[in-house]
Amino acid sequence: MNIRRRLAVTLCAATVIAAPAAISAPTPVTPTSVLASAPAGDWADIDPNDLLVIDLQRGGRVVIALADAFAPVHIANMRTLAHLHWYDGLAIERVQDDYVTQWGDPDGKKPLPPGITQPAPAEYERPAAGLSFTALPYPDTFAEHVGASGPFPAAEGGGEAWLTHCYGMVGVGRDLNPDTGTGAELYAVIGQSPRGLDRNIAVVGRVVAGMDLLAALPRGTADLGFYADPAQRVAIRQVRIAADLPVADQPHFQALKETSDTFRAWVHIRANRQDSFFLRPAGAIDVCNAMPPVRTLSVELIRPPQPPPR
Repeated sequence: MNIRRRLAVTLCAATVIAAPAAISAPTPVTPTSVLASAPAGDWADIDPNDLLVIDLQRGGRVVIALADAFAPVHIANMRTLAHLHWYDGLAIERVQDDYVTQWGDPDGKKPLPPGITQPAPAEYERPAAGLSFTALPYPDTFAEHVGASGPFPAAEGGGEAWLTHCYGMVGVGRDLNPDTGTGAELYAVIGQSPRGLDRNIAVVGRVVAGMDLLAALPRGTADLGFYADPAQRVAIRQVRIAADLPVADQPHFQALKETSDTFRAWVHIRANRQDSFFLRPAGAIDVCNAMPPVRTLSVELIRPPQPPPR
């Protein structure tokens, strides 16, 4: 065999050996890819009657999904206050770093209207029986079992169930025991999850839009993060139940069903990340990092098709 022929055979063999390296590695499964492949039936609409919409005076909107199954009396108070426009003109009065943003009547001078239940019962937990609850297969420091109930992070134990204090969860401001609050004063968690508050305060929902606004506000400099100067307060223009807004102005959201195969797959991947970034999968996940994903829908997707103009 001459030198030229030997070189040709060698190059051919090298090509054959190198070919497998050109085959691309399979695309890793990620939480995003799991959600992207979720069938439409794995998503559930959030009823506009279960959305509290807060419009701030200087622009921006905060939307809260209400958890009626856990705090029905407090939420009934909140619906009444929204229907009567009682919240309009109030303000965000407190922003404590790594803790909460709180809003209500800063001066405590606005009387509550008739029809408000006060004192409200201590809706800090409820019977677990009859509640939709999907448990995570991982241990928790604060409860026997944690997981999700609808779009909300929840826990259960000893026959009782309750919502957990996670980032974006909304609770009822109150005074010292035995006061339980009414729903006139509310807060959203903007820092690391203060799970020690679980079963000590009525939790009424979850922020599904506008957390960027609540978490980015200037921190208060007075005790507990209250604004020392009233001029620092952020005014609330109006608060409404979404169903009471004009159709064109109603927000629409869907939450991933906690009972769906997609949710279980999403939780598993979140707990066992091993893709192009993660080297060592955790093999576990905290309940506050497993809150069912929520997505917003455009008005065009909600409205029925309109007939063409004549």
